Amino acid sequence: MKALNWDTVPVEPVTAQISRQVVTGQNEMMARVLLKKGAIVPTHSHVSEQITYILEGALRLWIGEPEEEVTVRPGSFVVIPPNVPHRAEALEDTVDVDIFSPIRQDWLDGTDTYFHDKPGPR
Repeated sequence: MKALNWDTVPVEPVTAQISRQVVTGQNEMMARVLLKKGAIVPTHSHVSEQITYILEGALRLWIGEPEEEVTVRPGSFVVIPPNVPHRAEALEDTVDVDIFSPIRQDWLDGTDTYFHDKPGPR
């Protein structure tokens, strides 16, 4: 066990406007997601429960069916239950921390094709 720092975690480009850094434990995953103003995360859902915590900027999310709109800013967070559709737009350059349980295997193996500029496994 050792203390980690985001400076030591590789940055993965996801789209031209979104990049992320991912750290996994045995049962949980934490990601630092960097979104440029105007970045869009398309509608998707997953089996993982998700907590999104905003460090910088602002993120507008649409969650559920019917959709509920919520804007989160620094110090704010949302909890997204498993299998609930959601999407997002960065209202400003934004840094968020996402926590997932269980681990998002699709992020690790590149099958999260809804998210990438070039669909398909990496």
